[in-house]
Parts: sequence; structure tokens; C-alpha cells
Amino acid sequence: MTTATTAPAREGHIDPAAAFVPVQTRSERPTSYDPADFGQPTGREVNWKHTPVARLKALLADEPTAEGAVAYGTDGVPEGVIVASMGHDAAVRGEHFRPEDLPSALAWKHAANALHVRIPADAELDAPVRVDVTGTGGLAHAHVIVEALPHARATVLLYHSGTAQYAQNVEIIVRDGAALNLVTVQRWDDDAVHVSAHQARVDRDASLTHVVVSLGGGVVRVNPSVELAGPGADGKLYGLSFADGGQHLESQVYLHHKGPHTVGDVLYKGALQGAEAHSVWIGDVLIGPDATGTDSYEANRNLVLTEGARADSIPNLEIETGDIVGAGHASATGRFDDEQLFYLQARGIPEDEARRLVVLGFLGEIAQKTGIPALEEELTAAIEEELASGADA
Repeated sequence: MTTATTAPAREGHIDPAAAFVPVQTRSERPTSYDPADFGQPTGREVNWKHTPVARLKALLADEPTAEGAVAYGTDGVPEGVIVASMGHDAAVRGEHFRPEDLPSALAWKHAANALHVRIPADAELDAPVRVDVTGTGGLAHAHVIVEALPHARATVLLYHSGTAQYAQNVEIIVRDGAALNLVTVQRWDDDAVHVSAHQARVDRDASLTHVVVSLGGGVVRVNPSVELAGPGADGKLYGLSFADGGQHLESQVYLHHKGPHTVGDVLYKGALQGAEAHSVWIGDVLIGPDATGTDSYEANRNLVLTEGARADSIPNLEIETGDIVGAGHASATGRFDDEQLFYLQARGIPEDEARRLVVLGFLGEIAQKTGIPALEEELTAAIEEELASGADA
């Protein structure tokens, strides 16, 4: 495998040798396997300007993984689902994934072997395939491959806890006719820093449901990029976050409609409470020139519970063909709906309880989309704990 690749300049752009042209859209970003091809982020770049770069210092240094920094638990995973993936040139690794920033390139370099979760062709797994990622401290890098072979049906859960400085790549390939539900949960300790790049390709008549749940960690930045490559591909991208004081929770979402008659649905919801609680959502949708018959919509909703919290929300939409079914985007950030609270209080529900019910109803929609009942119950309890801690503060 070539050690580095760079995305070609798009037609009509000025030659970089003649003049500097800043990258403005997700589809223009250069990619490379070599960390040396990326400069140190300053916080002024379009993909870093909302991120607390200084807090990512460990993940921007070209240093190897610390021994024992992260443990991976795969107990209960069916036999044959975890397969060997040794070395950077192993089969499947890099088939779709291309690092587009420095932490991702460093994770590629320092994760010599990948954790490869492969769902066999035509298999229908009733129970979720759960991988527990437990940080024990220190710097760690990872490359994870989740591959659903043709006509497979499965749910894969990546569950993160403990503490670490963790740079992670997740390469997702959904083969023809397969249906994959991938859920990533971040319930790190308060001092953890987690930067993750998820890149997915969805082939002909296949579907991917991708759910990001971020509740714990000091800085958590999970950036999903999904290419609906084959005709009839379907992508559903959902997110839930609850940021407390001092937490930074971020997702930069990219959905590329490449094949014809593809369907996309993006919905991220977040709640924030406490001083300097910060969430960032950037949603980019590209409907390519061959993506005729596309139907796509993206939305981000944020509920600010206290003074001092901030939510940045930026939806973007590029359309390169006029032959589509529909496309749109929306973003809303606000406080409690006074009419909802009044309705509940008018029926004898105390104000604190009314607020709790509103938040649970708001975020519960995404918790249900995980498709894992036990996890939905856990997340509901976790949201209630977050609310209770805010009320006690």
C-alpha cells in the first residue's frame, strides 16, 4: 500500500503552487497516510477552529502508544467474527479509509494491527457484537475495521470508558445488501481525551445506521464520514450528547451521496449545562453529480439548560445534480419550551419534574435509535444522573 495519498485538486481550483486557496468544504480536504503531510493545527483551520486544540496536545505528537494504555474486551463475541488483521497492508485495511487530519494519520501510523470485526455473509446476529474499549491511562492509537459481508445483518457496539489520550480510526464497510447498525458510546472519565475518525462506505442496496453517543470525557471529537456509494444505499446518522461544565463534545458529520437513488437521514441532538459546557456539530452533505434520485435531510437540535453553556451548529449542503427527490437541512438551539413546561405544570407536575421529562423526551428519541434496549435504559439513567448533578451544582 502506498504510504501517502493526497486528494487531487478539484477542477477549477487555483494551482496551490501559484496561490494559497483555503479548504472550505469537506469534499476538498486532502488525505494522507503520512503524518508529515499535515501541519500542526493552530485552531484557525476550518476543521479545527471550534476545537480546543491545546487540550489535544498528546494526540498531536508523533509518539507511540503507551504499553497497556487501553484494553479491548470482546467477551461474548461469536466465534469467527473477530478476524486477524496484522500490519498496515492487511486485507481490507485501507480499502476505504484515508486519514484527513493529523491525529488520524498518527493513529494509522502507530496502530500496527487493526481490530477487525467481520460479520459473515448472510448471517443474522440477534445479539449485539460488543467491543469494550477501556482506558487505563496514557496515550493510545487504534484502527478498527467493521465489515458487514453481503446480505449480513448485525449490530456492533463500541463502548468506551476509563481514561486515556485516545486517537482512533474506525473503518466501516457495508457490502451489497447488508444492513449494519453501528453504535459508538463515549462514557469516559472526566480527564479523557478521545479523537476519532469514522469513515464508512455503503454499497449497493445496503444500509448503515450509525449512532454516536457522547456523555463522558473532557474532550470528545467523533467525526463520521459516510459515502453512499452504491445504487439504493441508505444511511442514517444519529447523535446524542450531554455536555457538562468544562466538557467539549464535538461531531463533524459528512454524508456523501455518490450513487443514484440513495437515501440519507442525519439527526443529532444535544443538551448542555454548566459553565463552559461546549458542543460542536458541523454537518456537511454532498449530493454528487451521479446521485440522481437522492433523498436527503440533516438536522441538529440543541437544548441549553443553564447560563454559560454554548452550542455551535453549522449545517452545510452541496448539490451537484438537479435530478433529486429532495434535500434540506435545519439547525436550532434554544432553551426550554415555555409552552411545554406550562402544559406539564398545569397538570400538577412540579417544575423540576417537568424539566426532567422534557429533556428525557428530547434526547430519548436518539437513545431509542440505538436499537439496543438494555443500552437505551442505561442511557436514560445516565441522562437522569446528568440532570440531577446539574440541579445539585
